[in-house]
Parts: sequence; structure tokens; C-alpha cells
Amino acid sequence: MVTDPIADFLTRIRNAVMANHRIVEIPKSKIKEEITRILFEKGYILNFKMENEPRPGTIKLALKYHPITKVSAINSLTRISKPGLRKYVGNEKLPRVLNGLGIAILSTSHGLMTDKEARTKHIGGEVLCHIS
Repeated sequence: MVTDPIADFLTRIRNAVMANHRIVEIPKSKIKEEITRILFEKGYILNFKMENEPRPGTIKLALKYHPITKVSAINSLTRISKPGLRKYVGNEKLPRVLNGLGIAILSTSHGLMTDKEARTKHIGGEVLCHIS
């Protein structure tokens, strides 16, 4: 039993990138689906596939690498808000990752979104992770 599924999700991706794997399988949940959607929209992964059988299902991520240098699109994945210490920010204190080159994923009252989207909508929330 995993006590922090988001940290497990990030660790599986981090380990796959370090081992230069092309595909990584992760147990499926709604929050992981949303984080995967954000990673795909922002260009950190090539593609993803949701599989529903067997229950609870899996998410298959195709990791993105530079074609010539073989460097991953994901440099770092950092969990910010943890089960033992939650980190909440208001709309005036939203984090900037690598001065805007990375993204922070927030859990808000309007669902999961990046720091840039939350800044335009003027809402704060719980900072789940930083990705660069």
C-alpha cells in the first residue's frame, strides 16, 4: 500500500528517466490522470494511454527524449506538498519554477492546473510538485 500516490507517480517517472526507459507503467487514479494530461499538454511526455483492465487500471507513459543527444525532456521532478506537511499558496504567492521555464502543478478549487493558468485565473491552491 502506497501512502503517497503522487510521490510514487513522480518516483516511477524519475527512475524510468534515469534508466533511459521509453515507456513506464503507473497504477491509475483520477489525480494521476490529470497530472499526466498536464505533462502531455506541456510537452514533457510524448504520449500516454489509459488502460482500464484489470482494475484499477494502468497509465502507460511514453517518455520524451531529444533525438540526437538522448537527453530527457524532464530534468527534475520534485514533490512539494507532502501528506505530513501540506503547502498552500495564495494567488499573489504562486511559485515560479526556473523563472518560468518549468511548471508547478497546483490542486485548486477549479481542478489541477499549472502555476501559469492559476496566475491568469487569480486563484491559489496546494502546490503538488515542480517539474522542469
